[in-house]
Amino acid sequence: MDIVLIRHPAVAVDAGICYGYSDVALAEAPELSAAALAMRLATLQVPPPRVVLSSPLTRCATVAGAMAGDFGCPLSVDDSLKEMNFGTWEQQPWDAIDRTLLDGWAADFHHARAHGGESVAQFVLRVQTWLDAFAQTRELSPAYVVTHAGVIRVIASLALDVPVERALNWSIDMSGVVWLRRYDDSQPWSLVRWNV
Repeated sequence: MDIVLIRHPAVAVDAGICYGYSDVALAEAPELSAAALAMRLATLQVPPPRVVLSSPLTRCATVAGAMAGDFGCPLSVDDSLKEMNFGTWEQQPWDAIDRTLLDGWAADFHHARAHGGESVAQFVLRVQTWLDAFAQTRELSPAYVVTHAGVIRVIASLALDVPVERALNWSIDMSGVVWLRRYDDSQPWSLVRWNV
């Protein structure tokens, strides 16, 4: 079973802005990004998808739709694949968020939610529920999943049995690809490629 996680391309948002759950536009046309991704995936010898799955946010869904059209496979959009909801911090510069609130989040990393959005624990549970359901659908493999850096890191954390705090520090470029594989249900997931 192959799952190919693709981070959305660059967005038309200034650097340093918190935009997790917010719906923001891409910096360039999704068709161009989809074509570039398809060429890179072919070069990496990633098998073509049976399905393209996506976050419903524009920065993912438009690229996923173009990819599904190019590959002639179904597109499935799922709210579970959205980035973490940062509540009142959304669309705010990270530097403008009260330092004591950020420190409180760091002190209770899994459960703090001073912003009123999701806690890390809630976010991880949402993504874990999605991954558990996906893992039962072998007929969807290989699947391309166009989503967000946080979602990709949590999926990798869960699949590779790595603490989420550690995985959240792993670099994923815009349009970065993470390829995971599991040979059968009795085997653990393995990492084929990270951030290529």
